[in-house]
Amino acid sequence: MAMHPRQVLLGAQSAAGLLPVCDHYCGLEARMLKSLQLQAEMAAEFGSCVFDVTLDCEDGAPSGGEQAHAGMIAEMIQSTMSAWRADRARGDFRPLPRIAVRVHAVDHPSFLQDVALILGAAGGDVCHVMIPKVESVSDVDLAVTAVDAALSRAGVGKRMPLHVLIESPAAVHRAFDVAAHTRVQSVSFGLMDFVSAHAGGIPAAAMKVIPQQPDSDEFDQFSHPLVVRAKLEISEACHAWGKVPSHCVVTEFSNEALTAQAARRAIREFGYQRMWSIHPGQIRPILEAFSPSIIEVEQASQIIDAAVQAQWAPISLAGQLHDRASYRYFWQVLERAQQTGRVLPEAARAWFATEVGVSAAGEFV
Repeated sequence: MAMHPRQVLLGAQSAAGLLPVCDHYCGLEARMLKSLQLQAEMAAEFGSCVFDVTLDCEDGAPSGGEQAHAGMIAEMIQSTMSAWRADRARGDFRPLPRIAVRVHAVDHPSFLQDVALILGAAGGDVCHVMIPKVESVSDVDLAVTAVDAALSRAGVGKRMPLHVLIESPAAVHRAFDVAAHTRVQSVSFGLMDFVSAHAGGIPAAAMKVIPQQPDSDEFDQFSHPLVVRAKLEISEACHAWGKVPSHCVVTEFSNEALTAQAARRAIREFGYQRMWSIHPGQIRPILEAFSPSIIEVEQASQIIDAAVQAQWAPISLAGQLHDRASYRYFWQVLERAQQTGRVLPEAARAWFATEVGVSAAGEFV
């Protein structure tokens, strides 16, 4: 087979093609179990793992019960992955579950305990660790040291990708430096903490999604200038360093139409490639909003196929010039289609049967 598009189109070497577009958070045991079951069901439906499940220590653990909560998460990951391996041994080759964990912030007393308990027991099966309330590169360095030490003690020889959560004005100021860190794979925006960090200077409505009305003078999370600025800074920082910008929550979790509206704006207006879900009902609207249309997928497949035939030299297709700049764009359309469970044309399907990985630093592995 010809060289893989990821190896040819250097600008496509971001982590975006490696991550599902939806990151689903849950902190209570019953909801964790339901989320993992839903992940397995939708993986069977789509043929790939179309959303991550992030088990939450920060907001999920009751005060004083942090150790027990972390231990429960470790056992849940071990149990889930043991069941997956047993099914695989019986010939059920369903997609590998993607389970992440959000630990406490690096300055919280439970941070080291979270990392040691969860990664010490299940580090080999965790796809990434989310670090909340990151203020600077030094916070990322502290997290890397703790994560690497826990994995080393457990005999797990892998470089764990880190996802980080930016939640304050100072952190937004340092977003480019944080995104440049070689271990950071994705940067998320913490909307609610960001708003509350302004001591009432941003109204509560900026934590909401308000249906678009031409004559409305009420700011929401897509129109308040300070929130918009923060979102754009984080998105551009990620794109500058080949990392994945992950959009914040929609708190109106029972309104699927608002979730869909927010997801469409996140990708089309703000350049986000991933989005948080806090309720199972939000997962499918996010997937649909981030999915390219069937027409876009077919066009992208035709262009990439023609590019391969031309050995990546410029081509003319339907009266329009295409070269490596547009090839890169259309390859990323195909990656997004694959991430969101779209059915790919046969010519494009072969590229995703060939596993080419990219490290968090953008290096091929």
